[in-house]
Amino acid sequence: MFKRIAPVVALTMLSGCTLLKGDEYHQATLDAIQQSESTLSNKMTNLELHISNQMDYIDSLESQVVSLKSEVKELKSVAEQTHTVIETPPAEVQAMAVQTKPRHEVVLGEIEKVTIDTLKKNFDARIDTGAATSSLNAVDVEEFERNGKNWVRFHLSDETGAKDDSAWIEAPILRYVRIRQSTSDQSERRAVVELWVKLGDIHEKTQFTLADRSQMSHPILLGREFIRDIAVVDVSRKYIQTETKIK
Repeated sequence: MFKRIAPVVALTMLSGCTLLKGDEYHQATLDAIQQSESTLSNKMTNLELHISNQMDYIDSLESQVVSLKSEVKELKSVAEQTHTVIETPPAEVQAMAVQTKPRHEVVLGEIEKVTIDTLKKNFDARIDTGAATSSLNAVDVEEFERNGKNWVRFHLSDETGAKDDSAWIEAPILRYVRIRQSTSDQSERRAVVELWVKLGDIHEKTQFTLADRSQMSHPILLGREFIRDIAVVDVSRKYIQTETKIK
């Protein structure tokens, strides 16, 4: 009899286990579904909040655009009113405008009196549009070093009087150039310096090559670099600026 009952009991136990596992699986499925629904709900809530913030931002931008349009309209109105107003400059300003003369209209003669600031002395200078650079008749040239840089001292000779040993010109050397003498095939290295020169109303810092102009009629030559955008030259006349100053 026991042998007949045993299979029934075993079958009943297996059925119970199956039912228990089925309930657990069903519950787990329900839990997963609920969790998914909760996650989706949170995502929807966050998305709605983000959209709401974006709409608020768009509304704010629209308000700013309206305000800017109003400001631009006011500025245009002010600009139009300002454009229609014609102001008459004071009489003093008008007089200055009439008297002001562009520098390039200054006329220089072939020969002019110039002053080297360092010496405070007048020299005759030849204005030569055929020469690019300017040059000086430098004698007693001595090179030396000052604060780690190459300098030069020299006398500017015009051969019109006794040389003043105290009237040295000292200046830093900008560079060197090679000068070929017309009477020789050999070239000579010469220093280039920068000095302040005054000619009439023109006061400019100019680069000069320290050349041997002892055979020339004038100790200073002013080339195109000096007169460019400043003056024009009338080679048929001399001392135009000197005569202007005398007048």
